[in-house]
Amino acid sequence: MKLQNVVFLYLLLKTCLFFGQDVYRPLRIVIDPGHGGMDSGARGLNGILEKDLVLDLAQRLITGQQEFDGKPAEYFLTRYTDTLISLGDRTKLARILQADLFISLHYNDASNSNATGVEVYAYNQENPYLEQSIWLGHLLEKRLVVLTGQKSRGVKFANFQVLRDLKDFCPAIVLEVGFIKDIR
Repeated sequence: MKLQNVVFLYLLLKTCLFFGQDVYRPLRIVIDPGHGGMDSGARGLNGILEKDLVLDLAQRLITGQQEFDGKPAEYFLTRYTDTLISLGDRTKLARILQADLFISLHYNDASNSNATGVEVYAYNQENPYLEQSIWLGHLLEKRLVVLTGQKSRGVKFANFQVLRDLKDFCPAIVLEVGFIKDIR
């Protein structure tokens, strides 16, 4: 998988369309590399940490990007270094930046060594952006499966704080780009 994740996210974001954006400003995309600082997230083989993988992926994703689907776009990360940012502060930042889209990047972990694949989470309770979030989730999941050859685990629903906090603000998803045990 490795660097293919960067390519897949770039291609996905280039092909996504979101309606209702103010045409007088660039599209604002907030990428949230999960965990950070003392919160390492999952630990893979050879001691590789989820927080490091998602930060590297996010940094590569935004490098040199100034467009989205042929339109001007601005990309922001919730963290640019190995620091712990609270979940509330991540979503506050998305609101302050007036994000049009929020994607939280993670790697999955499981005690079952046979667990594999990509899955996406959206918030489905009282969410005016539910359809857009589901659509984005399906699009990202489908493209990632094609690009990496991983199994599809589908779009699921969860009450994760970053999703709940942004339910009335913008389309938001948590993207589990694969299982950390599969990273070598």
